[in-house]
Amino acid sequence: MNEKRKKVYEALLDGATEGLSGNALFDFVLERCPKATSKKIVRASLLALTDPDVTDRNILHTIYALAISHRMDEVGVTSDPDDDENPAEKSPVLRKLRKKRATVPELSEAGQV
Repeated sequence: MNEKRKKVYEALLDGATEGLSGNALFDFVLERCPKATSKKIVRASLLALTDPDVTDRNILHTIYALAISHRMDEVGVTSDPDDDENPAEKSPVLRKLRKKRATVPELSEAGQV
């Protein structure tokens, strides 16, 4: 682990150990490591999640929540776009079955396709 990532990692663990979470933890890490980016903090979070020496469930949960929320911020996702969509519209297999059902009227009336 390089020195910069280790410093962010240690700040992350220190803040989570002190009971900080969410934006307070993120701000704490930025205060200790002013040049840290959201991406670096997410990477340090993933290192903490895979560290066998970190065993406190609350700390792991806090770090996990921080990593997920800031990773989603990086991607630019505010909500799940699949929530409002019809699964049949997304799946090529289902589209093919619908098309087949529309072209074979006797099967669609019998409910076989």
